[in-house]
Amino acid sequence: MNLSRAKGRQRLGLLLAATLAASGVGVGPTSAEEGNVFMNMLKFGGTTVPPSQPDDTDPPYCPTVAVPEGGAAIQSYAGRAGDGTSLRHQVTIGRLARECVKLQDGSVSVKVGVEGQVLLGPVGKPGRFEAPVSISIKAGDKVVLSRVRRVPVTVPAGAAQGLFSFVEDNLVVPAAMARDYDIEVRLGAAPQKTAPRKKKKPAVSATSEDRVAAPATDAAE
Repeated sequence: MNLSRAKGRQRLGLLLAATLAASGVGVGPTSAEEGNVFMNMLKFGGTTVPPSQPDDTDPPYCPTVAVPEGGAAIQSYAGRAGDGTSLRHQVTIGRLARECVKLQDGSVSVKVGVEGQVLLGPVGKPGRFEAPVSISIKAGDKVVLSRVRRVPVTVPAGAAQGLFSFVEDNLVVPAAMARDYDIEVRLGAAPQKTAPRKKKKPAVSATSEDRVAAPATDAAE
């Protein structure tokens, strides 16, 4: 009886091994090879390996940094503006650089580097100055985002100029405009985003009961 059971188990083992071998599954330790049907089910949700997708190796769109007209320099005067003899100091933008990295969601992270200088004028004195630099991401005439950095600059005693440099990073361009945008750097305040106009509320005549409780009308409306 025991001999019959042993033979039956041996036949069952051979049958199982043959079935697994036919299906491509090894009877030894489970492996992660592509021919392993069980592992393919776990990894790919099917018995076969799906065709590999080509990697997106195209570099992100990364436009050169533009400086608008009049945005490369600002001056400070002791007297009449434009009079070179009364110039205290002038801030100018020098070299610009940018780097763009494509993110997983299709958006682009932009990094901008800015170098500039403060140059003393005829009536200028050494000391500590501030260079207001604005960086904007634009889509056509629309400002997507903007930042202003007020960079401290020191002109040491006996010198006529002081240099500054900084890097502004994590300027994220939405995926919808990742292939059509502009990078703008300028001295001074950043361009304002266009806000939607508020609709004026229709005038309501006050009754004898609500004259006291009614708030004062905003002069801007």
